[in-house]
Amino acid sequence: MKEEDCQELAEKLRQEHAMLLAQIESLEENGLNEAMSQSLGELSMYDNHPADVGQELFERSKDIGLQDNARIMLESVDKALAKIHDTQYGICEKCGQKIALERLQAIPWADKCLACQEASEESDDFPRPLEEELLSPPFTRSFLDRADYTGFDGEDAVQAVLRYGSSDSPQDIPGTTDYKALYPNHHEHQGIVERTDAIPASTQEAEP
Repeated sequence: MKEEDCQELAEKLRQEHAMLLAQIESLEENGLNEAMSQSLGELSMYDNHPADVGQELFERSKDIGLQDNARIMLESVDKALAKIHDTQYGICEKCGQKIALERLQAIPWADKCLACQEASEESDDFPRPLEEELLSPPFTRSFLDRADYTGFDGEDAVQAVLRYGSSDSPQDIPGTTDYKALYPNHHEHQGIVERTDAIPASTQEAEP
């Protein structure tokens, strides 16, 4: 990389650094460094309409997201400036090849070449929830139908609660015709193992 190109990119990085610092400072001055109740100037938030509080919460969440993004960007910019000082700027961290000058001119803090960046951003079209990494297979810790267990397990608890109703209706679940069919395995016989167990035992003594 030519010396004049490196100096130009370093100047862009310093300008980006100053802009990000100003953005973070502006967000903090506008009440982000205070508790939400203090920034609103309210003694209590219980008397406010939920919609008003929801709007304020949305704006605060947005500001927190902008602040976090600015801090992440600032860290990347500082890292790029340090690489310029150590003469390691413009080298892909993954493959070790030079990053194209055009890419650095567009994103001066880029730390990967275009090919490595695209490879790292390949996404699954049908991602699964992160919680499944801890529950693999799902609900194995509490749904014990396939285990040698006949007690009241997690599935039984869900069924017991859903019998009192939920926010779902029969039209929300395909193939459902009544509210009873909304909870899992609704067809199971409660309290018995086989249908014959439901036949009342005779208490009359056999005649001699």
